[in-house]
Amino acid sequence: MSTPPVIVTGAAGFVGCHVAERLLERGEAVIGVDVFNAYYDPALKEARAARLVGRESFEMVRMDIADHESLAALVKTSGARRVVHLAAQAGVRYSLENPFAYERSNLAGHLSVLEACRHADVEHLVYASSSSVYGDRPLNGDGFKESDPAESPVSLYAATKRSCELLSQSYARLYGFPQSGLRFFTVYGPWGRPDMAYYGFTEKMLRGEPIEVFGEGKMARDFTYIDDIVDGVLGVLDHPPVQGGHEVYNIGDNDPVGLMDMITTLEAALGIEAKKVFRPMQPGDVTATFANIDKLHALCGYKPKVKLAEGLAKFVAWRRAYAG
Repeated sequence: MSTPPVIVTGAAGFVGCHVAERLLERGEAVIGVDVFNAYYDPALKEARAARLVGRESFEMVRMDIADHESLAALVKTSGARRVVHLAAQAGVRYSLENPFAYERSNLAGHLSVLEACRHADVEHLVYASSSSVYGDRPLNGDGFKESDPAESPVSLYAATKRSCELLSQSYARLYGFPQSGLRFFTVYGPWGRPDMAYYGFTEKMLRGEPIEVFGEGKMARDFTYIDDIVDGVLGVLDHPPVQGGHEVYNIGDNDPVGLMDMITTLEAALGIEAKKVFRPMQPGDVTATFANIDKLHALCGYKPKVKLAEGLAKFVAWRRAYAG
């Protein structure tokens, strides 16, 4: 008897396509779900999907996760017992322009996934949260811990992600199926999102255009390479909480890097010196992020392997080869 497939929502997205690929590589059957929206160039999503479509044991379903009846039918008929829910409307600044996109994808979409899972007897739901739930806070020696307060979001995006955690907590308690939330910290690498700073800087530097450095260059981020992120996602997937349990994990590099240091590293990878225009902090941005990963390490031995210089070099090599 064949093993039930794993459903991966957002499978044409940055993290989703890598997670689906790794699952396939280890012999899992995967059903990918994605709406292929136009938040950024859909051609990049199509190119990611093309890496998966046609592979044995993979099926791509084009569907809006907020269509709860269609999603419930898919989960039920697929026989899936594990769901990795990565589909979401991402981006902090875009939430200032189009807030209802976040309501539909992140709130209605997450509720749709929860309802589909509870009616299909799913055994483990792993879903994407965000480091943004911690709000704007200073760096400290220990990093941001899952037990720290997450009550002061500074963006609508962050508020929706914290809301998803609370929805999952209530559903785990009410209906008993185990859930794990993943607080991602600044994911980067090949096939990444064009709205991320490192990607946008690369595009402008290749064209000889100046880059806008927000927060006067004084911000810091816990940049986490995509392969390390996937290690964490699969580690969590393979270690569900107890029945009715809900756990939240940081997935980061545990090593915050200043924005100016990131730019210097990117300049070295590209062999181009950036023309910099300094701007004030943008609404919704936070000063710094720093993942304490003790909880995830204790669960599955998670330990990031790729440092920023190596990761950005791999991204630049991919970008030079990708003609999208």
